[in-house]
Amino acid sequence: MSSKAPNPVDKYVGSRVRMRRIMLGMSQEKLGEALGLTFQQVQKYEKGTNRVGASRIQQISEILQVPVSFLFEGGPSGTANADGYSEGASPAYVSDFLATSEGLALTRAFTRITDAKLRRSIVEMVEQIAAREGPDKR
Repeated sequence: MSSKAPNPVDKYVGSRVRMRRIMLGMSQEKLGEALGLTFQQVQKYEKGTNRVGASRIQQISEILQVPVSFLFEGGPSGTANADGYSEGASPAYVSDFLATSEGLALTRAFTRITDAKLRRSIVEMVEQIAAREGPDKR
């Protein structure tokens, strides 16, 4: 039996659900409870393994306190470019990064820094560290 790869839109919506859930500090178990599902089902939604129905998307958006459109913003569409993303959308690695707890924590902390020079210095420091780590691995 061959397994079919998840649809890019399903994967993207799942990554947005995960990102928002992490932003709220909510566990997969808590989201599952609110939806009347197991955390394993939430995992499958977040990975794009299982497709989320329209009524469930509405329910998820209410629990995560975002409009339904948030779950689709910047994702793959019928009018996608060569990377599979609509014009003006962030590349997949940005969404992937923001969907991690480290990426979210770093973004939250960085956006609280109000000193523009300090922010620029931090970016330069991280770029220098990344340059030592080797070539761009995206």
